[in-house]
Amino acid sequence: SSMAGLQVRSLLVTGANRGIGLGLVRQLLGMPNPPEWVFAACRDPKGERAQELKNLACRHPSLVIIPLEVTDPASIKAAAARVGEQLGGSGLNLLINNAGIAKLNLLDTETLEDMSQVYTTNTVGPLLLSQAFLPLLKKAAQGSPGSALSCSKAAIINMSSYGGSIASPSGWDLMQVVSYRCSKAALNMLTKCQSLGYREHGVLCAALHPGWVQTDMGSSAGHTPPVTVDASARGMLKVLSSLSEKDTGTFLDWEGNVVPW
Repeated sequence: SSMAGLQVRSLLVTGANRGIGLGLVRQLLGMPNPPEWVFAACRDPKGERAQELKNLACRHPSLVIIPLEVTDPASIKAAAARVGEQLGGSGLNLLINNAGIAKLNLLDTETLEDMSQVYTTNTVGPLLLSQAFLPLLKKAAQGSPGSALSCSKAAIINMSSYGGSIASPSGWDLMQVVSYRCSKAALNMLTKCQSLGYREHGVLCAALHPGWVQTDMGSSAGHTPPVTVDASARGMLKVLSSLSEKDTGTFLDWEGNVVPW
């Protein structure tokens, strides 16, 4: 399997109850050598939107569902404590900040409320989560022999988007989504900051564009995106398995191509 290179003992995915998050969880559990712990975080684990995740958890003891509201610092702290408890003395290898929202606003209809809510979820959320999980990521890095950075050692992966690329404003005619684009451009800068700040701790940081994927969010403008959830998730895990020192602080797509900032 092309994903065989990703030897991750433990990881956490936010927004794991549907779309790309759920796709990643499914692919990880199906790996020939699956992680010992897969922490799937979502807002409402008891809700019907988490049904598929709950079904998976029944079949896979390694899957632990964690309640998490990424805009709530107390919820983030509680999630980090729960994960730390479950891991015992070992650290967390991989944090995938996937939870995100979009508002289908036009340039002329953006509002303070929507702009703030989208930024809080898509940009501030990943900042706070990375802060909260840094001690566990550092612990994983320390427990991993060798100094070279990799996702198998310790990494933060921020789910970004082509829509956040300032250099190639793709899809403007399709969807203006100004608040979403701004939040992802800011997330890219956060990723760069994290890569610079966390390198000394042995933590690799990268931003990933999952492709234009057939999810509720991807299809919201009435178009059918070209990429399936499973193809995107498989591709991204393959990319993660290949990331090394030179890739920290970069912006890549689900096929491993560099996306222009």
